[in-house]
Amino acid sequence: MPRALKAHALLVLVTFVWGATFVVIKNAVMQDASPLLFNFARMTLAALALAIVFHHDVVRITRGSFVAGVLAGTFLWLGYEFQTTGLRLTTASKSAFLTGVSVILVPLFLMLFWGRKTTTWTAVGVLAALVGLFLLTVPASASGTGNWGSVNRGDLLTLGCAISFGFQIIFLGRATERHPFAQIAFLQTAVAAVLMGITAPLLERPHMVWSPRVLWAIVITGLLGTAAAFTIQAWAQQFTPPTHTALIFSLEPVFAWITSYVVLDERLGMRAAVGALLILGGVLISELLGSTATAVVAVDA
Repeated sequence: MPRALKAHALLVLVTFVWGATFVVIKNAVMQDASPLLFNFARMTLAALALAIVFHHDVVRITRGSFVAGVLAGTFLWLGYEFQTTGLRLTTASKSAFLTGVSVILVPLFLMLFWGRKTTTWTAVGVLAALVGLFLLTVPASASGTGNWGSVNRGDLLTLGCAISFGFQIIFLGRATERHPFAQIAFLQTAVAAVLMGITAPLLERPHMVWSPRVLWAIVITGLLGTAAAFTIQAWAQQFTPPTHTALIFSLEPVFAWITSYVVLDERLGMRAAVGALLILGGVLISELLGSTATAVVAVDA
């Protein structure tokens, strides 16, 4: 099999695993485990696995890569804490689409905080996703303006996750431009695990029932969803155009939507479904057309 085809196939598999983990995690934290302690267990397993896989790079960590890894890891920690806590209060499919908003927040944050110029297509994508965000999270009211008082607390927590992951994507990208990916992947995961371990007893009443679904959830999210996924992503993106990668990754909430319907029989109402599709469309417009426009401007310049 050609390496490009293998890379595409592996990225689709990774994306499917990421989408399916929303259901796996929700099953685990609804009864058998508190969210923050669960995060600590899965992130610790992931950090240990990455330390073994990338041990040659880990022992060569420099002061610069350490600082960059800590910064990315802090936002990774915030993202997962918001996401997993919110997942107990909202559906897996809504959580996935709300988390996907982080992708379109990246160009918005770059423009607001780093003065980066944006394209018309990116602006259109951001606007479409924000409208979708409103439809997905704010229930309808008699006046048609939206019932803000009935917004799900889990949706709000997941929005905090999207904001955190938006910054994590930016700082991770800046870190991997300057330092080896293997070092940053390990550091951000290890830092997130440490922070999860510190905050779990402070912010919740930690509990864990070592049931089969919790054990499977920790293994799937720690080894497949984090350690293996990071490693495969680093290899596959060498042979995959960025636009193809963006298109594949946009399937994550779709896979979560399908999985939650099949496994949990979760359904989105018409309003929420339209919102979800607008978010997906906004991500695609921003990542595909917006990135293409940016590349054309760069070439013309």
